[in-house]
Amino acid sequence: MVATVLVGMLCTHLMCFSVMFWLVSKRLHGKKMGMNFFAMGNLLLGCAYVLQLAEGGPAWSLMSVVNHSLTLASPVAYWLGAMRFFGHSVPLWRPLLAVAALYSAAQVLVQWSLGPVARYAMLSGMSALLFLAMVVTVVYGVRTFAKDLYAEMVFFALLITGICALNAFKFMKLMHGGLDALRMDGSFQVVFYIYMTSLATVLPPSIIWLVLRRLTDELRGIAARDPMTQLLNRRGLTEALQLYFNSRKAVPAHLLMLDVDHFKRINDTYGHHIGDTVLCHVAEVLRGAVRRGDLAGRIGGEEFLVICLDSDMQGVSHLAERLRSAIETQAIAATDWGPPLHCTVTIGISSPFSGAEALEAAMREADEALYRGKAAGRNRTEWAGHALIS
Repeated sequence: MVATVLVGMLCTHLMCFSVMFWLVSKRLHGKKMGMNFFAMGNLLLGCAYVLQLAEGGPAWSLMSVVNHSLTLASPVAYWLGAMRFFGHSVPLWRPLLAVAALYSAAQVLVQWSLGPVARYAMLSGMSALLFLAMVVTVVYGVRTFAKDLYAEMVFFALLITGICALNAFKFMKLMHGGLDALRMDGSFQVVFYIYMTSLATVLPPSIIWLVLRRLTDELRGIAARDPMTQLLNRRGLTEALQLYFNSRKAVPAHLLMLDVDHFKRINDTYGHHIGDTVLCHVAEVLRGAVRRGDLAGRIGGEEFLVICLDSDMQGVSHLAERLRSAIETQAIAATDWGPPLHCTVTIGISSPFSGAEALEAAMREADEALYRGKAAGRNRTEWAGHALIS
């Protein structure tokens, strides 16, 4: 009786959260983050438990075959949803239909050749293997594509390990004790469904939390970046510097301010569309030329910043010259009807500074050096205090 009540509660949880996931996916529009896949997983598993309640016990029938196929297809839907959440474009219906068709055929073959115990044991064994594969994927993700979600991924791994272990234990009980292991009044079934009900209560809000965190991170990223070039804006540079200078290994940084020479003339001659192309070209050169760990940003108009972290004056000078030379030499295919454009930049370099609060002062220093470079002929680098002729 207790297990039957738990299965009824489990069905209710799964169906309610299936509707919630579907509603959330409708609000996310283009980027659904796998929420529609999670909705399908909950729906499949909920329908499987409804069929189990309707069966009343182990049986060989079409309802039982459908029940087992839906049960096995549900973790596949969750797995595909997780892949969608992390940006992998995977289909939903073809894998689910393939799993359902293949597993239905396998059930018929096992039932006729090995009997009902083997068919029920196959479901537990296959479920355990699927959940084990999910645990391995989560552990791999913690070390690679989901490093920013370390705590959440460890939590999911522990929960999935629990259901994996219970299915493996059910497999062994079936192999040794037969269908008696599936008695709804048995202590194992009660424990199994208590865990499943707890899982169905805890996991869906946790998935919603992951979606909210990812959306919040994306909004924070949008707020910290220039929309045209996707380089850091002033806010993004300040936040990144605060993180850097709060670390124990932080050393004084240098700031490079770059200004595109004669940019107004480019806009007036070719139009603002071509001017935007030139800005995006300079941004692309910066991304390719700065060292890993350095910060590149755009602070408005034709002005760009590069903040060199963990580098001496000679390294900063080499970087500034490399940037200036790369921008000068690389052509910009801005129009289909005319020759490619070339642009140059003048670069002002600040003296070393320590702390995000010193950013404004470093920008003023670099700006003063930049205008000295402009007055001296442009297309050159200039240090705060003295010049480096390019």
